[in-house]
Amino acid sequence: MTSAIVVGGGPNGLAAAARLARAGVAVTVLERAPTIGGGTRSSEYLVPGLLHDHCSAVHPMAVASPLFRELDLPGLTWRAPDVDCAHPLDDGTAGAFYQSFDRTEAALGADGRRWRQVFEPIAARFDDLFADISQPIIRVPRRPITMARYGMRAALPATALARLWRTPQAQALWAGVAAHAFWRLDRPLTSAIGLALTSGAHAHGWVVAEGGSQAIADALAADVTAHGGTIETGVDVASVADLPAHDLLLLDVSPSVALGILGDRLPSRVARAYRRFAHGPGAFKVDFAVEGGVPWTAEVARRAGTVHLGGTLDEVAAGELAVHRGRMPERPFVLVGQQYLADPGRSAGDVHPLWTYAHVPHGYTGDAAEAIVAQIERFAPGFRERVVGTAVRSATEMSTYNPNYVGGDIIGGASSLRQTIFRPRVSIDPYATGIPGVYLCSASTPPGAGAHGMCGANAAARALASI
Repeated sequence: MTSAIVVGGGPNGLAAAARLARAGVAVTVLERAPTIGGGTRSSEYLVPGLLHDHCSAVHPMAVASPLFRELDLPGLTWRAPDVDCAHPLDDGTAGAFYQSFDRTEAALGADGRRWRQVFEPIAARFDDLFADISQPIIRVPRRPITMARYGMRAALPATALARLWRTPQAQALWAGVAAHAFWRLDRPLTSAIGLALTSGAHAHGWVVAEGGSQAIADALAADVTAHGGTIETGVDVASVADLPAHDLLLLDVSPSVALGILGDRLPSRVARAYRRFAHGPGAFKVDFAVEGGVPWTAEVARRAGTVHLGGTLDEVAAGELAVHRGRMPERPFVLVGQQYLADPGRSAGDVHPLWTYAHVPHGYTGDAAEAIVAQIERFAPGFRERVVGTAVRSATEMSTYNPNYVGGDIIGGASSLRQTIFRPRVSIDPYATGIPGVYLCSASTPPGAGAHGMCGANAAARALASI
């Protein structure tokens, strides 16, 4: 019987293990931390009964994932907020989009029709599109027309695509979604992530997992064990020499961690590529316990599962450029998650969990907590008085919490032009390490970040094909 070891119990490692176990492979998952989950961990740690997501929170890509559709995991339930995303401005207005195009068009006024024209054709075929973009780029797409329609706009800088809209609300709304790329917005292909996320929102909603993002990991783990696999936590794999005998090895780790584990077994060309692999800006995370919720000036933000804070298009673009160049902006771009609006069981009475992080320079050693509070207070005066608990995880602490988050980079690598197309190296098989039977399956491989499990699923497919 073929045996496999998967190092790393995040969503990609568990996805790889699930696909291997269903194929009859004897799989063992080894996770360094005391609990599985990686970027999908959730826990109560501020107020009893208050559930916080540690990293990944909103999952439009997961709900569309071909893997999750294939596995049809019981016990995994998606919940959607009334408003998917809001982006408030200083004048008290806000751009906002809903899953419904009709509601979005009405909300965006003069730009509503153009918003619909951009995203509706993509959203209508989003599942087909995601099936293609979740694979390595060097391949013939199964649906070339859908891919071409997406690709023509995805190739544009986000700041160029923003010119399609005329109102500051629509422009800022687009900029906030595009900023999920963690990259300067005036470069080619910086529209790609924003187009996918927005189209996914209109297709399925910016959903959350009922019971916290941990539910994703737990559902995958249950599938692994149901098909004969085993999972061990608290196991730190420093070298391949630490591992028992195996036929296949899949690494849900960053290229730098893979270098340490595989050592001189790696072919020199692959080792050089892994050493050159670039990581992007960092995330500085603050969780809040907030009594009565956030008093947003813009009413629509009070109903939004996700709120982007960064001001106008120009301000967001300037902030992302500063971070890209290693400078901490006075007003950083801040993402705010109000997952409890879709999943009320995460709250404790009238005390609610608020999930936030700011974009900061790679390896940032400073304290961005006050900057985050100030950005929230800017659009929600009186917020400070409602905070009853706070927990901070800095960019440097991110890499301690999870070694894959190098320098605070939570998306698995810089979204540069080269690495958007080729990651982790230029290869027709980006999962292969050059060592027979050994594959990389982390978010540093295609299709990149997100709790969709497709990096692991794709690597597992390659491993199975090699048997």
